[in-house]
Amino acid sequence: MLSLRVPPTLATIIFPLIAALVYAFGALVLKRSSELGVGLWRTTFVANFIVAGLFSLLWLLGGPPVEKELLWQPGVIAMCLFVGQISQFIALEKGDVSVAVPVFGLKVILVAFLTPFIIGEAVGLKLWGAALLSVIGISFLNKKDQGKRPRGLGITLAAGGVGAISFAVFDVLVQKWGPQWGVGRLLPCIFWINALFSCGLVFRFSAPLSAIPKQAWGWLTGGSVLLGTQSIIFVSTLAVYGKATSANIMYASRGLLSVALVWMIGHWFANTERDLGSGILRWRLAGALMMMSAIVLVVV
Repeated sequence: MLSLRVPPTLATIIFPLIAALVYAFGALVLKRSSELGVGLWRTTFVANFIVAGLFSLLWLLGGPPVEKELLWQPGVIAMCLFVGQISQFIALEKGDVSVAVPVFGLKVILVAFLTPFIIGEAVGLKLWGAALLSVIGISFLNKKDQGKRPRGLGITLAAGGVGAISFAVFDVLVQKWGPQWGVGRLLPCIFWINALFSCGLVFRFSAPLSAIPKQAWGWLTGGSVLLGTQSIIFVSTLAVYGKATSANIMYASRGLLSVALVWMIGHWFANTERDLGSGILRWRLAGALMMMSAIVLVVV
């Protein structure tokens, strides 16, 4: 990403879109591992250590010496990440992918709201309009046919909302402190601390890691690697280029992509959400149009 020397405006369009596509695939894969009995706490533990390992590669980029008195900064960001990840996995485990992922897109408007207060960077009317369109699109994506209630809707919306808030603060703080630390120092520290937080989840395991079914390990590992890869792409974009609001609007397309993937290839992952009915598809297509409109506002 750094060696490509992509202009900031183009980078905050291309890289978040790539991350969104990788995330949508990762969500489907992790959902399958959940259905095979891995469980929330073991999924979070394994995923966080795999992701921390991937982010360790960024240390090779180098950077300024780590100042011990500033370690509280990656610590605060890691706490936001930890809470957000747990909320994310709860939503994916208890609800439908095509509902959970779009709800995470609520962080678009939260980032737009928090950026002026935390960073002091003004957010233009065009970006506010795009953020609003994204939120309307998310509400359409979550519409249901009469009598066909999505599985675990209440807890999915609640967990998704908490996750959106946590990830919004995470994104803004990475943009705020990223330039001072450098990508090769701040991001590895964040994900190492997050892995340490995850050690506390061992006491919540329903069974040891060795009890995870063999067929589930492939899905769990694959989903975690996809999650880590998209995190590196997206978070590095924030740390290097800033522009958290516009980047998040592009990243919100993961809601649209998750719906599309569920309907097109969800059955490859034993996902049955596409059987919910044509009415739901129409609402979600309308939501997709809103999401695309938001993207056009950012691009043009």
